[in-house]
Amino acid sequence: MQKKVLNKNLQKAKASKKDEFYTQLPDIEKEMMHYKEYFKNKIIYCNCDDPRVSNFFHYFSFNFEKLGLKKLIATCYKSQNSNLFSQNDSERAIYLEYEGDKNGNKVPDPKEIGIITLNGDGDFRSEESIKLLKEADIVVTNPPFSLFREYVAQLIEYDKKFIILGHQNAITYKEIFKLVKDNKIWLGVDNGGTKWFGVQDHYDIATESRKKIENGKKYFSMGSIVWFINLDIKKRHEDLLLYKKYTPEEYPQYDNYDAINVDKVSDIPVDYTGNMGVPITFLDKYNPEQFEILGIDRVLVEAITGKVSRFRLNGKEIYARIVIKNKKNTTL
Repeated sequence: MQKKVLNKNLQKAKASKKDEFYTQLPDIEKEMMHYKEYFKNKIIYCNCDDPRVSNFFHYFSFNFEKLGLKKLIATCYKSQNSNLFSQNDSERAIYLEYEGDKNGNKVPDPKEIGIITLNGDGDFRSEESIKLLKEADIVVTNPPFSLFREYVAQLIEYDKKFIILGHQNAITYKEIFKLVKDNKIWLGVDNGGTKWFGVQDHYDIATESRKKIENGKKYFSMGSIVWFINLDIKKRHEDLLLYKKYTPEEYPQYDNYDAINVDKVSDIPVDYTGNMGVPITFLDKYNPEQFEILGIDRVLVEAITGKVSRFRLNGKEIYARIVIKNKKNTTL
């Protein structure tokens, strides 16, 4: 029931284009610590943020010298308002540029931040925003979830490095999964726990457990939110430790596809040489040197039957599965 309500909220955001969820600073700090080696002498672009109050802009501006950045740029859609939540009520927008501390106090003072008015609305697809994107080395932001496919496609088109937030279910999007399979995008480090996002006061949250009020501000938890990246990290080369052995009783075959079902990532059998269907949470542990990704359920079934369907066990569809094969198969 909670999943249905969550999907309802996400669909409502998509329909109204009001999916402005503001990332908290601790979540940003927790993830960015793993990429410090990549930031030195680079231009960082936060292209889906209200730049004067964005926690992404806050993090990178206050750590500009420590990270050795070259420049920081941030843009916001249809806003010139310095309040936390953009009302998207201005046909023109602004962008900010920061090139580091000038007076020696190691603080990004207002006079040191360039505020430039855009001719257009600041949409990440606009010519002005694309021009800034071309200048950037790494894009770091929380993009609109309703436009996630289009947003990622643009980053790939312009060959940009990125660290962005998205819903875990985006893995199952046909366009995103193809990039995952081709090793052009993968998951970051901090993909566990609950992430709370600031929302506007009038944002409707039907499930009590997914909302909270702190210091007069409203927050919303959207479930499984993960970091999507294309920067190499140590975690991506760590083998998943396997300990279970295959038995036909514990790992049944799908009705409509030639693979066994694995309900938990930790239960992947160490000694199985064939195709295995695993939950999408597998990607948080995915090491391309240990496993090969063969496809995702709906696409694989459609290729065989001509009909879109998830894998079935005893006639019933189960939740999304990724099909993998172990490259380092061993016996216990």
